[in-house]
Amino acid sequence: MALVLLGVGLYGWLSWKPREPEQPQDLLPKAAEGRGEAKQRPSESLEVGTAGGRGTDRLGGKGPSGQNDISRIGATHGVGAKTGTSSGLESGEGRPVENVFEAQLALARMGLSPGSLDGVIGSRTRNALRVFQQRERLDSSGELDAATKKRLKLRGQAYTTYSVTAEDGERLLALGTGWLAKSEQPRLDYENILELVAERSWSHPDFVRRLNPLVDWTKVEVGTGLLVPDVGSPEPVAKAALIRVQLGSRYLQVFDEKVNLIAHYPCTIARSVDRRPLGELRVEVMISMPNYTYDPARFAPTAETRGLERKLVLPAGPNNPVGTVWIGLNRAGYGIHGTPEPEKVGGAESMGCFRLTNWNAEQLLKLVWVGMPVHVEP
Repeated sequence: MALVLLGVGLYGWLSWKPREPEQPQDLLPKAAEGRGEAKQRPSESLEVGTAGGRGTDRLGGKGPSGQNDISRIGATHGVGAKTGTSSGLESGEGRPVENVFEAQLALARMGLSPGSLDGVIGSRTRNALRVFQQRERLDSSGELDAATKKRLKLRGQAYTTYSVTAEDGERLLALGTGWLAKSEQPRLDYENILELVAERSWSHPDFVRRLNPLVDWTKVEVGTGLLVPDVGSPEPVAKAALIRVQLGSRYLQVFDEKVNLIAHYPCTIARSVDRRPLGELRVEVMISMPNYTYDPARFAPTAETRGLERKLVLPAGPNNPVGTVWIGLNRAGYGIHGTPEPEKVGGAESMGCFRLTNWNAEQLLKLVWVGMPVHVEP
């Protein structure tokens, strides 16, 4: 009887497919509208703006010169006095979420990732909502309806303050413009403070910018307090036994030995259909902060690669082509890894691997083990 129930449970999880998402709608929290004069200790300035940096101009215009009044916004939204710390998420049963951002945050804290936190209800958020709704035996519509708001609880505060440190500034490094230039760098680290803070708070850079509308991101001083989502530090709740990748819906899920869902992450899949593996694979290697070997034989010639006829080794860092984690599979060249552009996760852009946000890849690294089965489904 136990085996029958286990089989039924596994079949239910593996056969479920969410419907196609609708067009997203912008539902930012009210905190994004805050204004005021910030208190900031006079200190050194960090020159953080770089041309083409993914945390600056690429996502929209820079904010006006000035600082954000995080104290006033924090008083409204319960930001703690300690900067850059967790909010004590373990206390209390929480309250029902009020908007899309709070729903995203609550889902992310329980391991049901909506991708980059942005306050917008798109396909990645809808997929995470469906998983939660199915778990709670609600209508799995992917909508943040009244019943879902009531059942989905936010524990602790939604926001915290991140205090920029001198060490943050020391990490910043502009990226080279080509494979050769990147291979000659000491590391492929963050290019600017906005990029660094966004990844640490699991957020879209544009969302962080909108939470701090008066910050001049090209020149952020040490000690600046930035309003960011309080993601906390979730730990694995069970030992993982199986990974499932759903190509059609572009997500990766982790189950324990009793077929209970542990984690759900949006993922990018291969652009070319014939590069998408199907069937059962397994984990062969797990590496934190990996380097990356560029092999010209695997890339179509471009203006950037013309004349490069040898392999290049690119150093580690969050802007490495495979991000901060490499989980190699038992098929040459295939793996699960992070990405230097987490806000793009969920598309069909890779050469065959499965891309996660860097923070989701780091969470997955805590769960996987060598030999762990990975089921890839259409």
